[in-house]
Amino acid sequence: MELSPLNALSPLDGRYKSKLDDLRPYFSEYALIKHRAMVEVEWLKALARETALQEIAPFSPATIEELAKAIDSFAETEAAQVKAIESRTNHDVKALEYWLKERFDGNPEIRAVSEFIHFACTSEDINNLSHGLMLKQGRDQVMLPMLDKLIARLTVLAKELAELPMLSHTHGQPASPTTLGKELANVVYRLRRQREQLVNVEILGKINGAVGNFNAHLSAYPEFDWESFARKFVESLGLTYNPYTIQIEPHDYMAELYDAMARINTILIDINRDIWGYISMGYFKQKVKEGEIGSSTMPHKVNPIDFENSEGNLGMANAMLRHLAEKLPISRWQRDLTDSTVLRNMGVAFGYTLLGYDSCLKGLDKLEANPKQLAHDLNHNWEVLAEPIQTVMRRYGIENPYEQLKELTRGKGGITQASLHSFINELQIPDAAKQALLEMTPASYTGKAAELAKSI
Repeated sequence: MELSPLNALSPLDGRYKSKLDDLRPYFSEYALIKHRAMVEVEWLKALARETALQEIAPFSPATIEELAKAIDSFAETEAAQVKAIESRTNHDVKALEYWLKERFDGNPEIRAVSEFIHFACTSEDINNLSHGLMLKQGRDQVMLPMLDKLIARLTVLAKELAELPMLSHTHGQPASPTTLGKELANVVYRLRRQREQLVNVEILGKINGAVGNFNAHLSAYPEFDWESFARKFVESLGLTYNPYTIQIEPHDYMAELYDAMARINTILIDINRDIWGYISMGYFKQKVKEGEIGSSTMPHKVNPIDFENSEGNLGMANAMLRHLAEKLPISRWQRDLTDSTVLRNMGVAFGYTLLGYDSCLKGLDKLEANPKQLAHDLNHNWEVLAEPIQTVMRRYGIENPYEQLKELTRGKGGITQASLHSFINELQIPDAAKQALLEMTPASYTGKAAELAKSI
């Protein structure tokens, strides 16, 4: 059966295939093979440039150009050739080594030093650098730009709705008013902070042999400074050198990266649920797209499907991200193979995360505030002004202010502007303070909410 979106086992390559094309250059099987080929070629070029390694002569400009073109033009056809060799070797990195030797057999310079392809390397030397590059590029080229779009959209909404008052709810009950924009600004601040942590995760790499001690390297060239050479090579790839490893790079940085992504996802799950609730309460309306259907049986419905889809996909992403973060730093003794199969799922976690970002952004673009419903709820909850009244009473030394307001308002319906004003008019406080309380409404009692939202 030929793979298609209709028979794909994973929805990432089925229903959502078209939404994830930007990730495939970084996390597909083809991408892994291409990155391995690039690392192998760069290692060979680095060895050839080192004059202390006399058995491998410097390459001519023509050969260097041929090596570069081979990587630039490395397509699925070449990856399939590597896979065909792997079907015989049952070893993916060794298959690539054989393919590279065949690919450059026609170049006398490379053929003469073909045994320096994969020189002194264990497979994990190539793999960890490839994975590091894939993660760095996937984060920087795909995930961060989409996250930035999401943050930017939330920022615009926060400022647009900065002055629109809204009844808060703590423990599901009416609470001190805020503004719709301020609640979105809270999310923007949280996301910006976590974005910084995601950006600042150092992507580590190593190329130090079978157990991290340069054993093979030193057996061939005992006088050569392999540690400095390895550091320079790893840093030339744009990665941070890790000098202390077992056979694998220990993956602690991966745990940091996945944990940072999971925290961002958790914040987005939180706002997805909040906006879902605000839509349910009528605080937001959703723009209707011509031709779309909300329910198969209830024609009137416009469901918050984008926020629900985002929440579901981010939940899937976090389940994977947490497993990756918990499992990958653990390897028996100097290495076991359990990380190998798990690492093949990096792109799956990124894919579900990207879907979550995309759906949330799509939902945000459909939102319209509903000032009428917001005003209705504020006007029917005058009891929220018990807080400022008792606070002003405290200022002027009136005894038991909290208890007096509790007796007036707690658990009692029908608290109105008139009943509060009657209470205020009996207070023994300065006239100016009394007048300020009388002029206050639930809609005006928003503190610095508007100012904070505009400043985000």
